[in-house]
Amino acid sequence: MSVKAFELVPAVERALLMGDKARINIECIECCGKNLYVGTNDCFVYHFLLEEKTTSKEKLTFSVQKQQHKYLGLKKPVSELKAASALNRLIVLCDNTIMLVNMLNLDPVQSGAKIKGVVTFTVNENPVNGDPFCVELGVISVKRRTIQIYMVYEDRVQIVKELSTPEQPSAVRLDGYFLCLALTTQYIIVNYSTGASQDLFPFDTEEKKPIVKRIGREEFLLAGPGGLGMFATAAGISQRAPVHWSENVIGAAICFPYVVALDEGFVTVHSMLDQQLKQTLPFRDGHIMQDFEGKVILATMKEVYVLVPLPLERQIQDLLASQRVEEAIVLAEGAQRNIPKEKFLVMYRRILQQAGFIQFGQLQFLEAKDSFSKGQLDARELISLYPLLLSSTSTFTRSHPPLHEFADLNHLTQGDQEKITKCKRFLINYLKEIRSTEVANGYKEDVDTALLKLYAEADHESLLDLLVSENFCLLVDSEPWLEKHKKYFALGLLYHCNGQDDAAVQLWVRIVKDELQDTTRPDLYEYVVDFLSFCSSQELVWKYADWALQKNQKVGVQIFTRRPVDEEKAGKLNPDDVIKYLHKYSQAVTQYLEHLVLDRKIQKEKFHTHLAVLYLDEVLKLHSQSDQHSEELSTARAKLRSLLQQSCLYRVQLVLGKIKDTNLNLECAILYGKLEEHDKALHILVHQLKDFQAAEDYCLWNSEGRDLSYRQRLFHMLLAVYMDPAVDNDTLVMAAVDLLNNHAEVFDAVRVLRLVPGNWSIQLLCPFLRGAMRENMHSKRMSQVALGLAKSENAIYKHEKLKYKGLINLSEKKGCQLCHNTFSEPECVCYPNGILVHIHCAAKRNRDSASKQHFTNPQNHT
Repeated sequence: MSVKAFELVPAVERALLMGDKARINIECIECCGKNLYVGTNDCFVYHFLLEEKTTSKEKLTFSVQKQQHKYLGLKKPVSELKAASALNRLIVLCDNTIMLVNMLNLDPVQSGAKIKGVVTFTVNENPVNGDPFCVELGVISVKRRTIQIYMVYEDRVQIVKELSTPEQPSAVRLDGYFLCLALTTQYIIVNYSTGASQDLFPFDTEEKKPIVKRIGREEFLLAGPGGLGMFATAAGISQRAPVHWSENVIGAAICFPYVVALDEGFVTVHSMLDQQLKQTLPFRDGHIMQDFEGKVILATMKEVYVLVPLPLERQIQDLLASQRVEEAIVLAEGAQRNIPKEKFLVMYRRILQQAGFIQFGQLQFLEAKDSFSKGQLDARELISLYPLLLSSTSTFTRSHPPLHEFADLNHLTQGDQEKITKCKRFLINYLKEIRSTEVANGYKEDVDTALLKLYAEADHESLLDLLVSENFCLLVDSEPWLEKHKKYFALGLLYHCNGQDDAAVQLWVRIVKDELQDTTRPDLYEYVVDFLSFCSSQELVWKYADWALQKNQKVGVQIFTRRPVDEEKAGKLNPDDVIKYLHKYSQAVTQYLEHLVLDRKIQKEKFHTHLAVLYLDEVLKLHSQSDQHSEELSTARAKLRSLLQQSCLYRVQLVLGKIKDTNLNLECAILYGKLEEHDKALHILVHQLKDFQAAEDYCLWNSEGRDLSYRQRLFHMLLAVYMDPAVDNDTLVMAAVDLLNNHAEVFDAVRVLRLVPGNWSIQLLCPFLRGAMRENMHSKRMSQVALGLAKSENAIYKHEKLKYKGLINLSEKKGCQLCHNTFSEPECVCYPNGILVHIHCAAKRNRDSASKQHFTNPQNHT
């Protein structure tokens, strides 16, 4: 696709060069800075001064002043010219002879330094000599198949190398030690230092004119077969794709990132970046094309022209204007090496932003997002396209010059609702992606506010996620927008984000009361309760506690039961105050006390007693209202029994006084057990309830955590109740037998045998006797083991004592290791490690555990 990359501007017109001499033709040209040199067929060299000028319409023109001309006196055409500015010399090839002339006055060098027998030559633009006042030449000699390397100085020339080629060369370029040669049938690369050569590709130079151009360090452009411009490195490989130019190319030049080629009727411009033809300019009768320091100069036989490149930024803007985004980006990236880094980054980011808006306008959202991200777009440029999304407090103004041509989203989509929806969906994804990145720094309020508006409008599920996370949504803009779209729950979250918890709860309460319609959260009542339970404002908690409890005591009390424990420690919420407040809510106060007693295990008598009384009142209430075997009553009694059994803090006498005159016998037995009145408790269990299993369980849980003798006493009391002589009941006898057989290890066998009637058979008590024997034998053997261990330990102590037995040297000069006073009496205590202390000090040490002294022997036995 075409792009205007160059303009062809006349430089030296026919009249200025030759006047009325019709037979004068241009043979070669050279440009060095502002100096333009022209060699003609009549052996003249012309010197012009080329000045660039810009017209009022910002068009580039050239002002040319002829400085002088000089006849070289050889009556042959001037074949080639090369400027050596460091030497102030012009290297001239005429009549197969290289001569040196002064660049300013064109006078030949007086020393007469010349190189004869030269077909063509090239200057090494990557010299290896290192001498700044020396020019290296590669020369094709008239001697067949010969290349020569010369060093040219200000007034002399010196040959340094001569090498042979397999075929006659016709064109040459030199870079460092590498010669790129066009031979008769092929191109080759030769290292003249080592002699190594590398074949490139075949080319018949007798049918077509070869082209060899150095385009960079160790890289060349060659005219290849099939009308291809081929790139080759000194290593013999191609790192760029070829360009397809004319079959009849007669000249080529490089003006990065373009390859410019000349044929019989046109100048063609190809991109080195994508190898596409970018521009074609008509140019008849052209026969010379050279590039000099980025300036491309062309010549016909009579006139000289300059191919002026348009600024890259203008080319890129032209591409963007025609919506050729990819080409514009490729061109911008290719221009990086020719532009200072900081300037390039500014330009490149703007180009990407422009490209992104073009892609956005074409609904190419993935490509647009990529361009916006790489170009670090100010998201407000995009947000401002959407009506009413940009916050009212924003001071943003669009970039100038503008990045796009759209007034707003309606202009871009022509009112197409489907396209508008797609564009809004894109903006949601884009803002969601960048809001937590550095790109959004400095205008997070605009990004989050726009995102909130889009979420609310689209009923998007991420609206709540935005509001429960850290956000920068502006209340003044977001509040009316959320009200407009009936997002009252979300508005409450926004109030909370802005520290207006009272307004948030008030709004949510109105939703729960159906004063406002919002179905975002069906469980909003539970949410409000949970919110209040973690709310730091005590005033807010008390304000809405009544409402929550009136609606549902079981849920509402969670305002107090879920609160952080550290609030009580800090004195913010006193449990006594809460209980006093909850007295009119029976279910709630019970749950709160359960929380204190059972969950937090607070060891306060008033809480335990209060809970026990509430449990009892509930049981009595249900007992009087419902069936004795109802599930609700059974559950209530189970809770009461559990508390009575596990807690030791409630006032037993108080509860017993309330329960005595009821038929809650099992609970009454538990209370007697708490008072250590076990005979009464067991009497109730055995004679009133006739629940023998409950009687056994009573003995077990009452003796839990006590020593064996206490448990044995309880079981013997139960056995005595079963075997009361005043009661003749076979059922009790069988209960006694079962008790003995099931818990043989607890009983004192001797006492039992004295108690049981003589008419009981051995078989009846066999399990008990077997268990009693086993327990007795076990106890005896354990006692023997303990005795043996004690004797062994005593033997060890005696051995240690004997081992340390010997003479003790005691004198008035020695001191006690504990009090550090000297010994005044011939009495002391000697530790196994030889340490001597006073008798009274040793006794004090053993008594005073708070001031233990650590000696070498850890046993500390004397």
